[in-house]
Amino acid sequence: MEGPVLASHRSPGGQAPSPALENALDGAVVRVRGSHRLSPPSSALRGRVVVAAVAAGAFAAAAAGQTLKSVSESSDAAVTPLASTQDASASFALGGGAGGGAPELLPTSQSTNASAEAQKLSDNNSITQARVKREAEAARKAEEEAKRPKTCMPTKGTFTSGFGARWGTSHLGIDLAAPIGTPIVAASDGTVIEAGPASGFGLWVKVQLADGTVHVYGHMNSFSVREGQKVKCGEEIAEVGNRGQSTGPHLHFEVWQNGTKKIDPRPWLAARGVSVG
Repeated sequence: MEGPVLASHRSPGGQAPSPALENALDGAVVRVRGSHRLSPPSSALRGRVVVAAVAAGAFAAAAAGQTLKSVSESSDAAVTPLASTQDASASFALGGGAGGGAPELLPTSQSTNASAEAQKLSDNNSITQARVKREAEAARKAEEEAKRPKTCMPTKGTFTSGFGARWGTSHLGIDLAAPIGTPIVAASDGTVIEAGPASGFGLWVKVQLADGTVHVYGHMNSFSVREGQKVKCGEEIAEVGNRGQSTGPHLHFEVWQNGTKKIDPRPWLAARGVSVG
């Protein structure tokens, strides 16, 4: 009866095989019919088998690498990268994504707008405060102007002579004696129409009021105004002197009604709240 026969590890010549072949063929079972034994393959054949296996493995590895490279190139071609991260940030910041639509305001823009509104409110508040301050100042000045006296005593002196006949002549003013250098002030608001030398007075100053009345100041030591200058009641215009036809330092003061008619200064001053002693 036929059965499996284990192949001998020895070559037909009776020589023992090489250790490598012993390991390769160790335990191998060959099924044959009959009692004939198969000769082991030659060393050359085994070498060619090994070379062919290595070559097949290298070919398979190369093919796999080429396949992976093709897949990678295909994937890279299918994806188009953004030009830069800045472009991507700009696209998202402006709302220019795939869906399109109007850009949305960024928190920075909202903060800038809020700051601008706050600055505008602050500026408006400053303007309002400045206007209120100006109006308050104007009101204060108007109140002061209303309270300011419009008629004043022309100098601090002693009344020595009145209006009328004196020493056989007409004395057309009043005399107020005071030391030389005593301030002389404008008796009312007006405009200087003349300032300088005058016959009999040495020096004089003439001031015209809004209603045409003219005030005359004579015998002055000096004056500090010029023609055309605006003056107010109480403002210094000259100093008491003893120039011209004078018997001592004093101020000679006259009032010319309508600029021509010489009237008594005392009643004129008294009607405006100024009393001459």
